[in-house]
Amino acid sequence: MESRVLSGAATITAGIPRLCKNARPSSTFFITAKLNGAGAIDGSGGNFIWGRQLRPAILLESSPLPAVNLPATKREILRPSLAAASSPAEGSDSAGDAKIAPVGFLEKYPALITGFFFFMWYFLNVIFNILNKKIYNYFPYPYFVSVIHLFVGVVYCLVSWAVGLPKRAPIDSNILKLLIPVAVCHALGHVTSNISFAAVAVSFTHTIKALEPFFNAAASQFVLGQQIPLALWLSLAPVVLGVSMASLTELSFNWLGFISAMISNISFTYRSIYSKKAMTDMDSTNLYAYISIIALFVCIPPAIILEGPQLLKHGFSDAIAKVGLTKFITDLFWVGMFYHLYNQLATNTLERVAPLTHAVGNVLKRVFVIGFSIVVFGNKISTQTGIGTCIAIAGVAIYSYIKAKMEEEKRQLKSA
Repeated sequence: MESRVLSGAATITAGIPRLCKNARPSSTFFITAKLNGAGAIDGSGGNFIWGRQLRPAILLESSPLPAVNLPATKREILRPSLAAASSPAEGSDSAGDAKIAPVGFLEKYPALITGFFFFMWYFLNVIFNILNKKIYNYFPYPYFVSVIHLFVGVVYCLVSWAVGLPKRAPIDSNILKLLIPVAVCHALGHVTSNISFAAVAVSFTHTIKALEPFFNAAASQFVLGQQIPLALWLSLAPVVLGVSMASLTELSFNWLGFISAMISNISFTYRSIYSKKAMTDMDSTNLYAYISIIALFVCIPPAIILEGPQLLKHGFSDAIAKVGLTKFITDLFWVGMFYHLYNQLATNTLERVAPLTHAVGNVLKRVFVIGFSIVVFGNKISTQTGIGTCIAIAGVAIYSYIKAKMEEEKRQLKSA
C-alpha cells in the first residue's frame, strides 16, 4: 500500500478498509514523517531521515480521527508490517491470504556475520600496521603519512555520500562545535601514534599503547570526578608493570617513540571524554566521516610546516628512487584505505556485540598485531620484553573484562 503523507490537521482522502468479520472497525494505513532539528516528529510531509525512508512504527500522541473508532488510549503504536500480517490486504476477505516474507541468510545466521566483522577488523588492522611500517622504512615522514591516512578516508566518505551509501547526515553549527574537540584529539593521537610507529618497532608501540586504559581511568577519576572502583585500579597494576618491563629491555627503544606513544594515549583518552559530551543521534558511519574531515584540516598545517621543505627537497625523490613512483603511490593509497576501513569496522562491530565482547576482541586484536609484526619484520625481542608484553596484555584483558561487566550491570539496573 502506498504511503500517504499527512500534514497539519491530517485528513484522509481515501476510504478506510474495514474488516468484515470483526465487530469493531479497524484501519490500516501508512504514515510518513521526518524529524526536525530537535528530534521531534515533523508531519510537514517529508519522509526521509538522512536519506533513509521511514517505515517503522509511528507514534501518535492522540488520534485526530474520531470516525476511525480507534482504541481510546493516549498513545497508539501503528506498525504497518504487523498490521499487514494480521489484517487482510485491500480487496481480500480472508486473513489467511497474508504472506510472511522468508527469512534471509543474514537474519538466519547473525553469528556468522558478526564473526566476519571481527575477522575483517583484525585482518585490516594487521595489514595496515605492516604496510604502514614498511612505508616508514623508506619514507620516514609520519606527519605527511598521517595526512594521507585521513585524506584517503575522507575521499572514500565523500564518494560514499555521492552514491548514497550511506546518505549524508545533516550537520549544523551546534553539532560542529561538539565534534571539533573530538576531532582535534583524534588528529593529535593519530599523528603521535604514527611518529611512534616510525621511530620504534610496531610491537613496542602497541605495548606502550596498552597503557591507554590506565589513562582513561585516571582521567575519569581526576578530570570527570567519577569514582573508579578499587578492582579496576588493581587490574591496571600488571599493565603498568608489563609495559615497564618491556620498555627497559626493548632493543628498538628511543625516547621519541616512547613519548609519542604516551602522548597518543593521553590524546585518545581526552577524545573519549569529549565524545561522551558530544553524544548525538547521528549514526556511527556519518559521525566518523565528519570527525575524519575535521581531523584532516587539523593535520595539514603541521605537516606542511614541519616536513614540507624536506619533502620537496629530497623526501619524495628519495622514496621514488627506492621503490618507484607506482609502488610509492599505491602504498600510500592502500595504507590510507586500510586505516579508514579498519576504524570503521571497529565501530560497526561494536554496534553488533556487547561491550564485553568488543573489549575482549580489542585485546586479542592487539595480540594479533604484535605477533604478526614480530614475525613479518623479524624483530628480535629480549625474554624480559616478551614477558612484559604478555603481562601488559593480560592486565588489559582483566581490566576490559571487569569494566565491561560493570557497565553491563549498570544497564541492567537502569532497565529493571
